[in-house]
Amino acid sequence: MRCPACGHEEDKVVDSRSTKENSAIRRRRECIACGHRFTTYEYVEHRPVMVVKKDGRREHYSRDKIMNGLLRACEKRSVPTETLEKLVDEVEKAVAGRVRDEIPTQELGNEVMTRLAGIDQVAYVRFASVYRDFKDINQFLAELKGLLEAKE
Repeated sequence: MRCPACGHEEDKVVDSRSTKENSAIRRRRECIACGHRFTTYEYVEHRPVMVVKKDGRREHYSRDKIMNGLLRACEKRSVPTETLEKLVDEVEKAVAGRVRDEIPTQELGNEVMTRLAGIDQVAYVRFASVYRDFKDINQFLAELKGLLEAKE
């Protein structure tokens, strides 16, 4: 680790602790040469996960893409952004144990929809209509009927 002040390569760790979420280790360091103190964070390196699209294309997993889809589905709905962030965290946690190097977009979308249905049904239908690419009103009605039956 190079000192950000003088560039010296030797330092000592003064303090070490986990972050609030236990997702990283925060280390307080002091340069041996100049005494400058600085902080570093140590994270577990995750290998990149590829999402396999319906047409077979592969692209890197993007938390932002899921979040943007949820924000559009929840537009003009009373769903707090924190709730959506938590939903994405839950999806990532649920998928993490099952994921190899690739995950089909259907599996990812189903995880999102399962959780979204319990938060806001209108947002669920909006998300499902885009995700499942409804071709006509009958597919839309079938999804609504399924939602109503599950509610009873």
